[in-house]
Order: sequence, then structure tokens, then C-alpha cells
Amino acid sequence: MGRFCFPKCRFSRIMGLLQFILGGLVIIVSMSSLFRFYSAGFFLKNEDICRQFYGRSDGVEGFDVQALSARVGEVLGKMEVLQDKLEATVNLIDKNKEGSISKLEYKKFLEEEVIQPLYSAHIALRQIRLPKVDGIGNATIREEPLINTFIIEEIRKYISPKENRIGKINIYGTEKIYNTIGHACVLMKEELEEYMDYDIASYCKDDWNLAQKLMINGCDPLPRRRCLTRASKLYKKPYPINVSLWRLPDGGNVRWSNYKCRNFECLSSKNPKRGYSKCTGCFEMEKEKLKWITNTSLVVDLLIKDVLAIKPAEIRIGLDFGVGTGTFAARMREQNVTIISTALNLGAPFNEMIALRGLIPLYVTLNQRLPFFDNTMDLIHTTGFMDGWIDLQLMDFILFDWDRILRPGGLLWIDRFFCRKKDIDDYMYMFLQFRYKKHKWVTYPKSKDEVFLSAVLEKPPRSL
Repeated sequence: MGRFCFPKCRFSRIMGLLQFILGGLVIIVSMSSLFRFYSAGFFLKNEDICRQFYGRSDGVEGFDVQALSARVGEVLGKMEVLQDKLEATVNLIDKNKEGSISKLEYKKFLEEEVIQPLYSAHIALRQIRLPKVDGIGNATIREEPLINTFIIEEIRKYISPKENRIGKINIYGTEKIYNTIGHACVLMKEELEEYMDYDIASYCKDDWNLAQKLMINGCDPLPRRRCLTRASKLYKKPYPINVSLWRLPDGGNVRWSNYKCRNFECLSSKNPKRGYSKCTGCFEMEKEKLKWITNTSLVVDLLIKDVLAIKPAEIRIGLDFGVGTGTFAARMREQNVTIISTALNLGAPFNEMIALRGLIPLYVTLNQRLPFFDNTMDLIHTTGFMDGWIDLQLMDFILFDWDRILRPGGLLWIDRFFCRKKDIDDYMYMFLQFRYKKHKWVTYPKSKDEVFLSAVLEKPPRSL
């Protein structure tokens, strides 16, 4: 390929022209922003607008002024960086004694150092949304919250309300459908943008662990995604239900890339590098078969038959809130009781294990309001999760949510809860504050400084 030479003076003029154009763009952006604010009425002597807009430090009735300011600053920053690059390039050319550059190098420089940054700044500027003004006179300012916080377009599309296509009220009685994300998503902006950065209709990244990290840290609910979920390349048909309840599933049905283990056998309690600490031994079916049906030496170990005998034929559906592989739900299924098991994949495939056993996993965190309607559950069982580490106020919110979904006459089964002896009175108050009827209430020493508590409590009618 031939080389096309450009004198230094000619190239310097071109670079000077680019700087002039860049300066003009900065002026145009500034004037455009001022004009748009003026059009919105922000520079008029309108007391309502002044009070609503300038009187707040962080937003206007859902409009995030700080996010807007950050986005404008981001655009100006990109232009400033571009200008610095151009100036540095001009100085470098002045010092270059060869005085020539190939056409290919010149083209590459324009594409990578000029056109791409300008395009990026242009897109960022177009994504900025100012408050919309409705009506005339005492106008009201409205804008969707958080819209200027995020850069990734897929997040912005998700959180933007979707208006009904036919312009009528929908079956929910609203004009729009609002998609929600957890408030802490703003604090985890980089992680959420990484999670939502994908090609639409292509395969999702194998990043369930990133999603779980977001959920546990308060970015819950997560936004939906428009990509295809990956499955194991070795996926096989699950076992029949009469076999799957008490047989270790086929490891080929799990994606193991984000776990320390690569099969179910590795999850044995005998393996110190299994990758999880809660529910030790719960992937060993021979041990699991003994739970809740076999008498032990501990008085806090209550049996399923004894609890169901409290309300004969009344316990039909329930929730198991804890850490496990679904064994409680499996035993209750044998009693014709349907149990939904909450699960997080804390170092092991708990959700996959529950589902492969033919049971129902519910992928929720402690942060989330349970997705059940009021007064619907016959039974709530909890074990191995909410112990003495939990904050009392957080526990209060959780217990009130359980009270909400538990029907009158329903049972709350607290199974082997433990805490420090000095804290037991505080936790006992938490459970007893609802004035449930005590059917069973047992405490037993766990160690020198810790104590177990097991109880079965019945929710009162509260006919108001």
C-alpha cells in the first residue's frame, strides 16, 4: 500500500480546525441545555417551579436532578478529554521531524481518537431526559425517577413506564405499567450495568452469581432481561417423582462453573472444600431421610406427625423458610401437603437440587416482601437460617410479613432456632408479641453460651 504524505503545517491546520469544531460543539451543547431549561420554564419567575425545582437538593417529585447534573458533567468531561487528546497530538506533530503520516494511520486516528469519542458524547447527550412540563400556567414537572442515573440503554428501557397501546385504562386500572427495581440498585450501578449489558435475543452470560450478589445487597427485585438463559450442555430428563424425592439428581443437569464443586458427590459433608457451610450434610440423602420422622435425643426436634396432629386435615399448603435441599417439603408431600421452599445458592446449587427432586424452590432473599396474598398459608416452617445473627428490627419486619400471609388458625413452626443465652429473652419477645396460641414451646442448651428454641404457634382469628 502506498504512503500519502501530509506536510506538518497542513496537518496542524487540520488539527486546529478539529479543535475549533470541538469548541463549537461545546458551545452548542451549553446553549442547547440552556434553551431546553428555558423552554421548560426554569428561568421564568414562577414561584411554583422555583419552589419545586430549585428548593430541592436531590430531585423534583421523582426527577433526579443530581443524576441529570452527573450526566451533563459526563458529556462535558468526554469533550474535555477529546480536546486534550487533540492538543497533545498537535504538540506531538510539531515535535515530529519526519513531517509525514500515512493515510491509514490518519484514518485510524480520526476513527479511534475523534469520531468514537464524539459519538459516545453524542449518545450520552441524547439520553439525557429533562422534566416534561404538563399544562399551562402553574405547570407541574414530571419525569420518571432514576432515568438519568444509568447509561446502559437496556436498563433505561426497562425502568421507563410502558403506556397502554390503545390509550385506555388497562385491567389493573392504570394508564401505564411500571417496572420496578430495588432502591439499592443505584448504589450498585456498575454491577447492575454489567448485569444488563448483553445482546438482545442472544445468550445471557453465565452470571447468576452476579444477579444473586445484587439481590442480597438490596438490588431486589432485579430487572427482567431479554436474553436466553444458558442450561447445562449435559442436561438430561429428570427422574420420575416417585424416584426423585430421595435420590441424588444427575449432576449433568447443573451448571457448575460458579461453584467450587463440579458434581453432587463433591458436596458431601466429608469434603472440607465443598464451598458452603450452612446445611452441612443436606446433599446426603441417607441422612436427609431421617429428618422430622425419627425420634432423637433432643427435645427440640419436633416430628411432622406430631405437628400435623395439632390441626388434623387442615394443613394443606405452606412455606419452608430456611436453607436446605427441600427435604421438609418432600416429607410433607408424603402427607399430601404442598410446601414451597425458599432457597439461595449460597455456595451450592440449592435451587437446582430442590427442583430436580420435583419440589418448588422460591428464589428470594430476606430483603423481599413475600409474593403471597394475605391470610393464605396454612403453615410457615423455619429452620437453619434465621438464627441469633439476625438484627432484631429486620426480624420484626420479617415476622410481620409472615403474620400477614399466615391464615387465621395457621401454624408457625419455629424449628431449632438458636441464639446466645443472653439474647434469648429478646428473641422470645419477638415471637410472642403476636399473641399466638402456644401448642409447643421448648428450649434446650446448645452449648455453654447458646440455647435452642423450638415452638409451634397458632395465629388467632382477629375478626375485625
